[in-house]
Amino acid sequence: MVHIKDIAKVCGVSSATVSKALNNQPDIGEATKERIQAVAKEMGYMSNSSARALKTGKTKNIGVLFVDEQGRGLSHDYFSTMLEAIKAQAAELEYDITFICPGKNMSYLQHCYFRGVDGVVIANINYNDAQVIELVSSDLPVVVIDHVYPQKTAVISDNEMGGRAVIQYAYNMGHRNIGLIHGELTSVTQKRLDAIWQFCSEVGLNIPKSNVKEAKFHDSAKTYFATQELLRLPNRPTCILFPDDYSYIGGLNAIHDAGLSIPEDISTIGYDGIELSRIISPPLVTYHQDAKEMGRIAIEKLVEQIDSPAPLKPEVIMVSGSIMDGGSVREILPEEN
Repeated sequence: MVHIKDIAKVCGVSSATVSKALNNQPDIGEATKERIQAVAKEMGYMSNSSARALKTGKTKNIGVLFVDEQGRGLSHDYFSTMLEAIKAQAAELEYDITFICPGKNMSYLQHCYFRGVDGVVIANINYNDAQVIELVSSDLPVVVIDHVYPQKTAVISDNEMGGRAVIQYAYNMGHRNIGLIHGELTSVTQKRLDAIWQFCSEVGLNIPKSNVKEAKFHDSAKTYFATQELLRLPNRPTCILFPDDYSYIGGLNAIHDAGLSIPEDISTIGYDGIELSRIISPPLVTYHQDAKEMGRIAIEKLVEQIDSPAPLKPEVIMVSGSIMDGGSVREILPEEN
């Protein structure tokens, strides 16, 4: 293993000068710095993270707490896009990432201390879990995605905008008999529903209780059965809003199994804007959440906390999305309602 003193001997300088050059400090000549860095690279020098941590108090390692009960997180376009953005932004800022995993003998917080992370991004988890609350309440810098804790920075997809966008799209296409399948009752779901009911109140649109079904996010099986229930109604909806694009596949199968066509017999609108929504036929009208931007901002804000000599004021950063057009919604004429 190559040490700083080995580089110093080759370059004919002190170990202190080599350390300054490798840490890109400004108080040595540029030519000397470049030569030392070139020699270090040629000799295969790698910095010792443990030594750096002792010196700076930082490991340059960020924890990511991400638990998907459905087991599809890393293969789901929305979350994989977010996680890839987290990884890329961390690398850009010269940080590594470590997944914080549940364990039998170690809490999330203990795992963070064991791994020596400088801070944690929390996403897609049971935010009311006692272990998560313990971590959020600790002295570790934390940024949370899609949930707001008091006095903690959060990066939030604008779910109120999203909820309003999907119901408004259906309404503007002439649909008045609308079915709604939502995910489990989380803060995300509640914000979307609040926006939908607010829009309905503004335009005088009535969605009866029989047209509203609960399923689960990213669960196509539950969405299949919820869609079947809507299709069995005596006055079935002309358009159904789905909780997310992945679970929509269950709805799509239920509609096809009923011998119906999209959008000729029934219209559909999704949520997330994942790649899957573009390749199914017809392409799904859906609300695109900017997962990439959310992941990037989460890391940016966490590193700001880590690097700040004094506590920073918590922020709630709202990330907007937009409707992605497709062929899954038919325009309804007034006489058809």
